[in-house]
Amino acid sequence: MHGCRRAGASTLGALLTALVALPAAAAEPRGEPICADRPGKATAVCTVPAGRLQLETGLADWTLDRQSGDRESLLVIGETTLKYGLTDASDFEVDVVPWQRSKVRVNGARESDSGFGDVALLYKQRLTSDGAPLQVALLPSVKFPTAKRSLGNGKVEVGFVVPVQYAIPRTSLGITLSPELDWLADDDGSGHHLTMAQVASLGWQVTDKVNVAAELWRQWNWDPDGTRKQASFDVMAAYLARNDLQLDLGGHFGSTAARPMRSCTQASPKHSEEVVRPASPKYTPE
Repeated sequence: MHGCRRAGASTLGALLTALVALPAAAAEPRGEPICADRPGKATAVCTVPAGRLQLETGLADWTLDRQSGDRESLLVIGETTLKYGLTDASDFEVDVVPWQRSKVRVNGARESDSGFGDVALLYKQRLTSDGAPLQVALLPSVKFPTAKRSLGNGKVEVGFVVPVQYAIPRTSLGITLSPELDWLADDDGSGHHLTMAQVASLGWQVTDKVNVAAELWRQWNWDPDGTRKQASFDVMAAYLARNDLQLDLGGHFGSTAARPMRSCTQASPKHSEEVVRPASPKYTPE
């Protein structure tokens, strides 16, 4: 679900999002820089500060899979994760895919469909103190089948990730691991099976505003119809336009036959804003 388009179109989309975010940001500037889970597959340990909302939106993601003459592509527009800080060490998240289009070509036959995607609910709990060199969190999730059957599998699925981050002393480098277990629907729809994934990411804080990273991703899917193994090499970069606005992009390159050959996220603008709560208008940054 990541794609490639001309840079001009991506720049325009990011600029429009920044302009929309300005009025909310002007009301009360955020002190701490935003911390987001996009654009890579690795999951960050950080959570949204208590009493604040954070919006992470992908402008356009496109995936292309070509195998033995067959072709499958998926375009996702506006995939959005809305996060709310419950405490200074936990947040609640809702992930929504408002529109997607799938195109499949098999043996010369073509099929295409589009519509609303699935919805996922997530809860992140940081277990270690903020600022510790080694940080750990827990992230359980549940996916609800809100997409029509031609775009989804129609099944409830659950996942569990244990993000781990380590800041290498006296350097601007950091390591992130994201071991994951998922309970996914069988391909034939008869039940569920276990899937495991691992992400190893190396990040470099180039400047106060620029961060780049590279990661390796591996998945083992133990479907009853046969075990499938997938892997990819991913690169990404993020630019902190303001403390409450980050723009980023990434590319994901499959290294196994079961992984899409190439995919690139065009732009993933995101911003955060405070929730107005009359009984408790004050918030505490992380």
